[in-house]
Amino acid sequence: MDVLARYESLVDDYEAFLAACERPLPQAVRVNGIKASRPADEEDAVERVREAFADEGVEATPADWNPRVLRVDTDEPGNTWPYVHGWVHGQEEVSALPPVVLDPQPGEAVWDAAAAPGSKTTQVADLLDDRGLLVANDSNLGRLSALRSNAERLGVTNVAVTNQDARNFSLNPFEVDAFDRALVDAPCSCEGTIRKNPTVLDDWTQGHVESVAGIQKGILRRAVQATTPGGVVVYATCTFAPEENEAVLDHVLDREDCNVVDYEVGLETSPGITEWDGEQFDERVREAKRVYPHQNDTGGFFCAKLEVGE
Repeated sequence: MDVLARYESLVDDYEAFLAACERPLPQAVRVNGIKASRPADEEDAVERVREAFADEGVEATPADWNPRVLRVDTDEPGNTWPYVHGWVHGQEEVSALPPVVLDPQPGEAVWDAAAAPGSKTTQVADLLDDRGLLVANDSNLGRLSALRSNAERLGVTNVAVTNQDARNFSLNPFEVDAFDRALVDAPCSCEGTIRKNPTVLDDWTQGHVESVAGIQKGILRRAVQATTPGGVVVYATCTFAPEENEAVLDHVLDREDCNVVDYEVGLETSPGITEWDGEQFDERVREAKRVYPHQNDTGGFFCAKLEVGE
């Protein structure tokens, strides 16, 4: 089955979409303000990192939409001085979108429901200025070791790591009744990672998509339930599949007190869709954003911002 052909009707320029999916993904890193900023301000931190890369002969160019994301002209950013010393973290450009949309504020309580290996967790910690409570949960115990390693290298100290099924997550160990914000970077079929993992679609099945969608629905419902009224939940995947994106939002909107809201971001995006394979979705899913590889020369992504009812 030609998996990408499923999406021909969704994409404005299908040929450009296919061509982008076949190109290698540009290398990118995220500036880690916890180590690179202090005592400098954010702008100085970015320049310090760029200068450190330049000393190694690596050009680092800030992304137009987020100056803390740098495209680098090396295939091995993990072997550079800024990476080893925790000034940067290797992170695909569009992967930095969900924490920006979440917009956590220093001192808040935040839950990352599916956190490992920790790219977005550590980005949230940076946005929190390493203050407040950040609970990083993952059901896969083996992947949590990578999260701990990344947090240590990046100087994150405000994170508590848990190993629970997010669908039944318990707040009992924590001195909070609810989180101010929650991030659900959901496990998914990973179709949008095809540029860095060209074989990702080789074992694709409709059954797997439907199976993981069931898990996603449970995690997102629990995130809404665990977030304080008026709080924010961000739902994100790295797949194109509507079954894992708009259909998940539609399911949760029908069962929980929440709303999908618009947000501004400096990337070219497409709105969420309201119909797929004969199924109609809640009109509010239009406020979600689809990011296709050809739009910004990135991977594929889906990101929605939800507000919990008061």
